[in-house]
Amino acid sequence: MNNNLTYLHPYPFAKMATLLADSIPANDYSEIKLGIGEPKHEPPTFVLDVLRENLDKLCRYPTTDGSFELRQTIAHWLEKRFFLHHLDANTEVLPVMGTREAIFSFVQAVVNHDESTDKVDQTNIDNKPCNPIVVMPNPFYQIYEGAAILAQATPYFVPCTVDDDFKGNYRAVPKEVWEQTQLLFICSPNNPTGSVMTMDDWEFLIRLSDQYNFIIASDECYSELYFDKAPIGLLQACTELGRNNFKNCVVFHSLSKRSNLPGLRSGFIAGDESILKSYVQYRTYQGCAMPIPHQLASIAAWQDEKHVAHNRALYQEKFALWMAELGELLDLRMPDAGFYFWVKVPEQFDGDDEIFVKTLYEQANIHALAGRYLSREVNGKNPGQGYVRIALVASVEESREAIDRIRKLLSAQAKLVS
Repeated sequence: MNNNLTYLHPYPFAKMATLLADSIPANDYSEIKLGIGEPKHEPPTFVLDVLRENLDKLCRYPTTDGSFELRQTIAHWLEKRFFLHHLDANTEVLPVMGTREAIFSFVQAVVNHDESTDKVDQTNIDNKPCNPIVVMPNPFYQIYEGAAILAQATPYFVPCTVDDDFKGNYRAVPKEVWEQTQLLFICSPNNPTGSVMTMDDWEFLIRLSDQYNFIIASDECYSELYFDKAPIGLLQACTELGRNNFKNCVVFHSLSKRSNLPGLRSGFIAGDESILKSYVQYRTYQGCAMPIPHQLASIAAWQDEKHVAHNRALYQEKFALWMAELGELLDLRMPDAGFYFWVKVPEQFDGDDEIFVKTLYEQANIHALAGRYLSREVNGKNPGQGYVRIALVASVEESREAIDRIRKLLSAQAKLVS
């Protein structure tokens, strides 16, 4: 077996299962799941219709790079959404079977070891420079770290705290780290904090990429779940800077959150054609080609914006509800985008995220995710500790019920403390 597997952490939900193994949920309440970021809104019926109508095409092998029609649809969507001058559907777009798998395989394809590098010290995750390095936010989507470790690279964690609006202070990363960095992951809108990169943020990182010649991979899977102004994406920032070749820049997008189609496993990677050319070659050996019915359903989804606007409105309604009903009892901070609350644990739980999520489960039968499980401790500090991720994926009715239970729980805890 690959020895680097021993350096992988249990997935956050496995840690949650261990934490709650001996807990008994409140049996007078039905279960409400706010821990997993799985959309619960109805998927668009017209997309499901296209899927059903084309099941006979499952008898055909799909190509690695997908159909031209799908790539062209994606290119047109990106051009319109991010104000791009032009995106070549043949060389700058690649459909993938969900961004989880694509992000993982992308790291395997781009991390490059010098011939003299026999093995990277995977225990060196305390922000000491080591070659090669993959920089990522902390807390983070766990695939970034796992992919880096199995590519025998060293993760370098940039803490995302309230002091930098939960975006991470990339200006504080030492020069020695950037010199050994091959790949930088950005998640904007961020999972779990909901922060969004500004044009100034993007420009700084793009200039840094030019200086140190590393790739920027922007995970933008929550880009369509916003409140007022649509978030700026990496390719949009490149265009505004006059970099129409998207040098060293790629983005990942998905239909999972945008269109409530997590089971369709449909997404894409787009950007620097020289990077994608090599990545497509890699995927002819490793990677799942998207089934033709899924491609046709994806075309229908990317071509429609009405269902996306409706989806946004549902999340906006729930965020407003939570803020109005619990804003004074919980330290709720409105995210810039996405569908998560990154909640500071109330004082009556001693700021302990594990105690808080366990109490929510045992006394209210509500699932939430302990923030420390989404982060790594660096230099004695875990930026996720003391926070809880709450996913507003439940229906409005379930949300009202969850709010009522949490209010009762917090009131009861306040009486115990007093």
